[in-house]
Amino acid sequence: MHLLAILFLVGARAGALSAQTAGAQPANAVAPAPDPRRFEAEIRAFEAADRARPPSPGGVVFVGSSSIKNWIDVAADFPGVPVLNRGFGGSTMADVVYYMRRIVLPYRPRLVVLYAGDNDVAEGRTPERVLGDYREFVTRLRAALPETRLAFVSIKPSPSRRACAGLMRETNKRIRSVIASDSLQTYVDIFTPMLNPAGEPRPELFQSDSLHMTRAGYQLWRSLLAPVVR
Repeated sequence: MHLLAILFLVGARAGALSAQTAGAQPANAVAPAPDPRRFEAEIRAFEAADRARPPSPGGVVFVGSSSIKNWIDVAADFPGVPVLNRGFGGSTMADVVYYMRRIVLPYRPRLVVLYAGDNDVAEGRTPERVLGDYREFVTRLRAALPETRLAFVSIKPSPSRRACAGLMRETNKRIRSVIASDSLQTYVDIFTPMLNPAGEPRPELFQSDSLHMTRAGYQLWRSLLAPVVR
């Protein structure tokens, strides 16, 4: 075979192999998890508020991503219960673990209500990864506050993240299985009640962005969390 023909065939095969290798990469592959220090300003604001008005120990701390941050009426929704909101929007489970030493443990709460994992799955992290970060949260909580109870609020079925619904169900399932073996942990299923009889997200519970919740959504959460918080 002519030398030029041989070189052409070799190049074509190499190109095909390269294309196959590139195609093997997941379409939603993500960059490494962002630096949690991007929330430093928000965390410092929490600390400044604590210095101005130190929270009493033994209360209930709500912590997690925007579904917690945006719950501006959370204290009013649980009258008679000392509630502290330490949500920071856009955060992941790993971010909450990173900052728990500063915005969870100092308050010595009797109960922590945690909502995280939603952004993790949407950004491409696996159920195993989210479960690992959840386990780390529990480990650190137990080391510092062995008697504190923990309520995990399941990842919600946001219409805008419909493509991730299967992975979110799997993440919820794995975390729930871990919680089942610990009497100090509670799994609060909000995923199922946020679906209509056809198995679709209830539109009245979500804002126009199909991600964040309306007041009706928070009223549903309040009803499901009330037995745990009280």
